[in-house]
Amino acid sequence: MLIEPRLPKYQWGQRVKTLIDLLNDGSFPDEPAEALLVRVGDTGEIVQVGTHTDTNTPIYLVEFSGRLVVGCLEEEILPLRGEELDHDSNASS
Repeated sequence: MLIEPRLPKYQWGQRVKTLIDLLNDGSFPDEPAEALLVRVGDTGEIVQVGTHTDTNTPIYLVEFSGRLVVGCLEEEILPLRGEELDHDSNASS
Protein backbone atom coordinates (compact mmCIF):
# COMPACT_ATOMS: atom_id res chain seq x y z
CA MET A 1 0.00 0.00 0.00
CA LEU A 2 1.45 3.36 -1.06
CA ILE A 3 1.18 6.19 1.45
CA GLU A 4 0.70 9.61 -0.14
CA PRO A 5 3.45 12.02 0.90
CA ARG A 6 2.41 14.76 3.30
CA LEU A 7 3.48 18.22 2.14
CA PRO A 8 5.70 20.11 4.60
CA LYS A 9 4.07 22.93 6.60
CA TYR A 10 7.37 24.73 7.20
CA GLN A 11 10.16 25.94 4.93
CA TRP A 12 13.93 26.08 4.79
CA GLY A 13 15.24 29.16 6.62
CA GLN A 14 12.23 29.43 8.92
CA ARG A 15 12.92 30.15 12.61
CA VAL A 16 11.21 27.69 14.95
CA LYS A 17 11.02 26.77 18.63
CA THR A 18 10.75 23.34 20.17
CA LEU A 19 7.50 22.20 21.75
CA ILE A 20 9.12 19.34 23.66
CA ASP A 21 12.52 18.36 25.01
CA LEU A 22 14.44 16.65 22.21
CA LEU A 23 16.30 13.56 23.41
CA ASN A 24 18.95 11.45 21.73
CA ASP A 25 17.23 8.58 19.91
CA GLY A 26 20.56 7.08 18.93
CA SER A 27 21.22 9.56 16.12
CA PHE A 28 24.11 11.07 18.10
CA PRO A 29 26.45 8.16 18.90
CA ASP A 30 28.82 10.36 20.94
CA GLU A 31 25.97 11.25 23.34
CA PRO A 32 24.30 8.86 25.79
CA ALA A 33 20.97 7.35 24.76
CA GLU A 34 18.06 9.56 25.85
CA ALA A 35 20.44 12.47 26.62
CA LEU A 36 18.82 15.90 26.43
CA LEU A 37 19.88 17.54 23.16
CA VAL A 38 17.55 20.56 23.01
CA ARG A 39 15.25 21.97 25.71
CA VAL A 40 11.60 22.83 25.20
CA GLY A 41 11.33 26.43 23.98
CA ASP A 42 14.83 26.58 22.45
CA THR A 43 14.93 28.25 19.05
CA GLY A 44 16.62 27.22 15.84
CA GLU A 45 16.49 27.52 12.07
CA ILE A 46 15.31 24.93 9.56
CA VAL A 47 18.33 24.16 7.37
CA GLN A 48 16.84 21.31 5.34
CA VAL A 49 13.44 19.72 4.71
CA GLY A 50 13.23 16.04 3.83
CA THR A 51 10.80 13.14 3.94
CA HIS A 52 10.83 10.02 6.11
CA THR A 53 10.78 7.28 3.46
CA ASP A 54 8.70 4.73 5.40
CA THR A 55 5.92 7.08 6.51
CA ASN A 56 6.18 9.84 3.87
CA THR A 57 6.12 12.48 6.61
CA PRO A 58 8.20 15.67 6.54
CA ILE A 59 11.42 15.73 8.58
CA TYR A 60 13.03 19.07 9.37
CA LEU A 61 16.73 19.41 10.08
CA VAL A 62 16.91 22.26 12.57
CA GLU A 63 20.15 23.96 13.59
CA PHE A 64 20.20 25.04 17.23
CA SER A 65 22.76 27.53 18.59
CA GLY A 66 24.90 27.19 15.47
CA ARG A 67 26.33 23.90 16.74
CA LEU A 68 23.74 21.15 16.75
CA VAL A 69 21.50 19.96 13.90
CA VAL A 70 18.58 17.76 14.97
CA GLY A 71 15.89 16.05 12.88
CA CYS A 72 12.43 17.16 14.03
CA LEU A 73 8.85 16.23 13.22
CA GLU A 74 6.17 18.89 12.65
CA GLU A 75 4.64 17.99 16.01
CA GLU A 76 7.92 18.87 17.78
CA ILE A 77 8.41 22.41 16.43
CA LEU A 78 6.44 25.61 15.91
CA PRO A 79 7.34 28.67 13.80
CA LEU A 80 8.29 31.79 15.73
CA ARG A 81 5.78 34.64 15.58
CA GLY A 82 6.73 38.28 14.92
CA GLU A 83 7.46 39.30 18.52
CA GLU A 84 9.33 36.06 19.16
CA LEU A 85 11.45 36.67 16.05
CA ASP A 86 12.33 40.15 17.33
CA HIS A 87 13.28 38.78 20.77
CA ASP A 88 15.22 35.88 19.24
CA SER A 89 17.28 38.15 16.96
CA ASN A 90 18.01 40.55 19.84
CA ALA A 91 19.13 37.65 22.05
CA SER A 92 21.59 36.42 19.43
CA SER A 93 23.08 39.89 18.78
